[in-house]
Amino acid sequence: MSEAVASDIKLIVFQLMNKEYAIPVNQVQSIEKVEHITRVPKTEKFIKGVINLRGVITPIIDLRSRFELEEAEVTESTRVIIVNFNDLEVGFIVDLANDVIDIPVESIEPPPEVVGVTEAEYINGVAKIGKRLLILIDLEKILIPEQLSNLGIEG
Repeated sequence: MSEAVASDIKLIVFQLMNKEYAIPVNQVQSIEKVEHITRVPKTEKFIKGVINLRGVITPIIDLRSRFELEEAEVTESTRVIIVNFNDLEVGFIVDLANDVIDIPVESIEPPPEVVGVTEAEYINGVAKIGKRLLILIDLEKILIPEQLSNLGIEG
């Protein structure tokens, strides 16, 4: 029985333009409402700026912009998912953070070969859960250290 539990992975599910994405819960520090973001000059377009989160200056990345999707206004349901990856704390702006689920590791398939889709390069795999299709994102490819170094933050 314990082997079955070990083969499950716990994911935080969030939405961007009505698609569901997921990241492992062990990489997520917290989920926050959007607060005032201080713009930082001469950074990549997808880096919205920084916030002071409980005394920690945290860079904020707009995932819609990062994936070259249409940008959206901040709404009541917009959230910032704070992740910790390689000792780097970063926030991702998402449309909605709506679920925490356990899925079997074997339900994860490699990303489909799609030509001309920008977001495909940031995908680790896809998981089909019932009628849902979850797109697992690869934090390492989203958090390119050279692009964050302008903020004085090293990955």
